[in-house]
Amino acid sequence: MPLVFPYFNFPGTTEAAFNFYKSVFGGEFAAVMRFSEAMGANAPAGEGDKIMHIALPIGGGVQIMGTDAVESMGHKFVPGNNFHIMYSTDTMAQADSLYAGLSEGGSKLNPMKVEFWGAYFGSFTDRFGTQWMISSIEQASR
Repeated sequence: MPLVFPYFNFPGTTEAAFNFYKSVFGGEFAAVMRFSEAMGANAPAGEGDKIMHIALPIGGGVQIMGTDAVESMGHKFVPGNNFHIMYSTDTMAQADSLYAGLSEGGSKLNPMKVEFWGAYFGSFTDRFGTQWMISSIEQASR
């Protein structure tokens, strides 16, 4: 079943932002991963304690997700353009199809591939300026 989530970028304030959202929505975090946990010694210097991924269920099967935009990894926080639509598919073929279709005429940032954290993932900005992240729950060995 495809899932869609808002995904936010913050300039090093993800943990504070999500603790605030948790205080408003309630509940518990579904995931919290720091750069040091995911990347070990390869984490950007001085950035290991920053949030690589966090997820907070807010009701009705919806989660808000976020990350710290770490400039040493090429990310630049821009207020007003600091969010993505995260679309998760059942299969890698569906992910490939969505990536190809939605990114046509846009700016491809990361091609679909198995990332170091294990997900089949890609990202782009479509021709209308909407930022997308596509992933698949199907485990990949590409």
